[in-house]
Amino acid sequence: MSGEKPRAALVLKDGTVLHGQGFGANCERIGELVFNTSMTGYQEALTDPSYGGQILMLTYPLIGNYGTNPADKESDNVQPSGFVIREMSPDFEHRQANSSLDSFLKDHGVPGICGIDTRFVVRHIRDRGVMPAILATSATERDLEPKKLLEKLEFDYSSIDFVSKVSVKEPQVFGKGGKKRVALIDYGVKMGIVRELVKRGCVVHVLPSSSTAADVKALEPDGILLSNGPGDPAILTHAHKTIRELGGGAPIFGICLGHQLLAHAFGGDTYKLKFGHRGVNHAVLDTRSKKVVITTQNHGFAVGKMPGGFELTHENVNDKSVEGMADSGRGIFSVQYHPEAAPGPHDSLYLFDEFMKKM
Repeated sequence: MSGEKPRAALVLKDGTVLHGQGFGANCERIGELVFNTSMTGYQEALTDPSYGGQILMLTYPLIGNYGTNPADKESDNVQPSGFVIREMSPDFEHRQANSSLDSFLKDHGVPGICGIDTRFVVRHIRDRGVMPAILATSATERDLEPKKLLEKLEFDYSSIDFVSKVSVKEPQVFGKGGKKRVALIDYGVKMGIVRELVKRGCVVHVLPSSSTAADVKALEPDGILLSNGPGDPAILTHAHKTIRELGGGAPIFGICLGHQLLAHAFGGDTYKLKFGHRGVNHAVLDTRSKKVVITTQNHGFAVGKMPGGFELTHENVNDKSVEGMADSGRGIFSVQYHPEAAPGPHDSLYLFDEFMKKM
C-alpha cells in the first residue's frame, strides 16, 4: 500500500468498537460478522457467494502473502460485504498471482480492516454469537465516529433474500459435449462444483434460482444439483416448492444451502447455529461406513427436524448436527459441507462419483 493509509473502524451491534488500518475500498458496508478458521484459501473464501450479506473475518493472522489470481476464484465477484484480518502482507509472491489483496478488494469495491485483535473478536463472537456489524474505511476520522456508525446499523440477515442477488440471471452451460446432462439450480454456486461435474463428463446447465420445476424438467436432465448459497433457507419458499415438485424424478444432489432447502421442501426444518461452521478441518462421521472425513464447511444454519423418508447419513463429530441425509427411494441425497473442497481436503470428492452412479 502506498500513500496515506486510510483508517478503519469495525462496530458491532452490541456496541463493541475496534479501530485499525483500512485497505481495499474506501466505503462503509454492513453485514453479519462471521469467522473462518482456514489457514489458506482467502481468495476462494472471498469469492464464495455463500458469504453474501456477511463480513468475513479470518482467524489466521497473516493474509495476502500469495496475492490473488484468476485460477482460484469461485465466482466473478468479491461476495462478503467486508474483510477483517489481523495483518495484511504488503508484498505477495506466487507464480500465478497477478494482483495484491489490497488491489483485489479495491477493484471490487469492498473495504477491509487489519491491525486489530482478531483473536478477541473471534472469542467475542464465539461467546455472544454472530451479529450485525458495520465496517468503514476513510482517511477522515469524523467518518469513523462509532456512535454515528452504530446508528446506521439496521440489519436483519434472516429477512433478506441474498440468493436472488448472487444467482445467475440467465442460464449458462459448461462442459458442452458431456455425456450426462445436469441441471444445476444456482443459489450461489461455487465454480468448484461445476468443475468437478465437468471433469466427470457432464454438461452442466446452470439455472437461475427463480427457475420452476417445469424449467428444470424441460432440460430432461439425468441429474439435478441444488447448490450452496447465502442466507436463511426458511424464507426461500419458491425454492421449497420447486424442489418438492422435482422429487421422484431425476436423482437430486444437494450441497450446503441445497441440503437445507431439501429439508424444508419435504417437511423438515432448519435452525441457526450460534456462530456457524466455517473452515477446512471439520470432522464428519459417515454413519454408514463409520469412517470420519475432514471437510470444508461454510454455513450458519443446520437441519433440525429431518424430513420424512430421509435417513441420517453424515453427522458432525463436534456438535452432532446433521451433515448429510438421503432418501434412497427417490434418489435424493445431500450434504451440509462442501465436497468440491476449494480450498480444503479432498476426502469427499467421492460424493460426485456417487452422483454419477445415480445418474
